[in-house]
Formats: sequence, structure tokens, C-alpha cells
Amino acid sequence: MTHTTLDGIIAYPVTPFAAGDGTVDTDRLAALTDRLVRSGCHAVAPLGSTGESAYLSDQEWYAAAEASVAAVAGRVPTVVGIADLTTRSAVERARFAERAGADVVMVLPLSYWRLDEREVVRHFTAVADAVSVPVMIYNNPATAGVDLSPELMVRLVRTVENITMVKESSGDIQRLHRLHRLTDGELPFYNGSNPLALEAFAAGAAGWCTAAACLIPELTLELHRAVRIGDLDAARSVFYRQLPLLDFLLSGGLPTTVKAGLALQGFEAGDPRQPLLPLDEAGLARLAGLLAATAAVPA
Repeated sequence: MTHTTLDGIIAYPVTPFAAGDGTVDTDRLAALTDRLVRSGCHAVAPLGSTGESAYLSDQEWYAAAEASVAAVAGRVPTVVGIADLTTRSAVERARFAERAGADVVMVLPLSYWRLDEREVVRHFTAVADAVSVPVMIYNNPATAGVDLSPELMVRLVRTVENITMVKESSGDIQRLHRLHRLTDGELPFYNGSNPLALEAFAAGAAGWCTAAACLIPELTLELHRAVRIGDLDAARSVFYRQLPLLDFLLSGGLPTTVKAGLALQGFEAGDPRQPLLPLDEAGLARLAGLLAATAAVPA
């Protein structure tokens, strides 16, 4: 198994679609990925929930994965999201991501029929056994229909060699505390809930997985720096400065709101794929105001 250490801000790009035919625009994806790396983000994670991976065909997914890894070009780690209803397809995508050069694969189990613990364990084990890169467990019950307990995730880390880290996105800070306590702080875990960023770092999170870095990378990085040097006053200040925007991005759906925010900043990434719809005029006005307020230099 290869060893990759993730720490800090792990940026989640949207997947841009061409304005005319709505196909995946790999050139724009590469440009956005490069922008995230140059902004100072510590890792890039394409094809997560923000990247609309659930709405891509297999060939679109392969093209986006390949373009993303190529654009990062080894400057920071690349964490490719793997989410599929079948274990067979998840294994195929994980293997492709590894061949393309991904440093980590992040596995989100999806459920149509409710999965029991035995089925979840088998799914993760099959994907992990198929690759030699580290595997990150991704728990996001709101989108996946599967809720992984801290105890189950820790058991997977302890029993499957290359499952080495956890991303927790349930929005429950107590789960992060539980992960810390179950492993005496030795398990690298990552926060995927934007409004919990400050609390998660205080709970010992190794990093913050966030699409907000597409719009406000300097503020996400500033929060991480303040936490790492132990400046709690500065951390609180920069967190509360961005919190209204973080709340809006989450409540409006990340692909929709982040793509709208990028367009407001002059970077066209197309509309989200239907059935998702672009922000309406009221939403755009609200987002524009939040971006302006967040960017304003505090008195």
C-alpha cells in the first residue's frame, strides 16, 4: 500500500458542463482544479457530491477523473470520489482512479435497498482489496441513504489494511468526538460539514473537506492556519466571517450554489445537471450579497 498524508483544506471542485450541450467540460474542470491548487489548498477531491458524480455517465466520470488528476499534476494529493450503487461498479471506478494517478479514493456507499452492516463491510472491503492506494471512508447519510456509525468506521479501519481515514459529513459533532475517543486520537478524520468547520478542528479533525474553497479559498485556509497555530480568537473571527455563506451554500445544494458563485466571480461552470436547477433571481441576489459581505475587509 502507498502512504499518503492529508492535512488541511481538501477542496471539492464542481464538474463544469458546457453551455451548449451540457456535456462535461474537461477544460474548465482542469482550469478550476489548477485554480484550487494555486490558491494553496492542500488537496483536491474531484467527483464528490459537489462534483455531481451521481449524475454522470460512466464515460463522463472516467473523463472527469482523468482530467482532474492530470490537472493536479502531483502538486498536491488527489482524492477521487467513488460512489456507486453496485460494488462491482465501485471497484471498477476505484481501479480506474488508481491507474489515472489518484493518491486516495474516497468511498461513499450508496443505497437503494437499505444496506445492513454485513453488506457495508463487504462493499468497503471489496473496493479496498481492489486497489493499493489508501481508502477514505465517506459517511454522508443525507445523500447516500446509508449512515455509518463511528464504531463501524473504526472497525473497518482496524481490519482492512488500506482503509486509513474517515470523512464524516453527518453534521453531528458528537460523531467526531466519538471517532477521537475510540482511537485515542490516532485515526485521521476529516470534517465534511461546512458549518461545523471550527468545532471539527477543535475536536481534532485533520482537515476540512469543502467546496467553499472554490469561492473563498483564502478564508478556508486562514481558518486552518489560525487553528494550527492555536490562535482561537483569529479562528473564531475568520469562521464567523464566512459562516453565513457556508450556511447558504449548504442549504441551497452545493452544485447549484457553488456553480452560481463561480459565475458571479467570472468563472463559468455551466448549470447543474437536471433535475437540479440553477439558482433563481432571489437566490442569486442573496448569494451575491453574501460573497460581497464575506470578501469585505473587517473594520
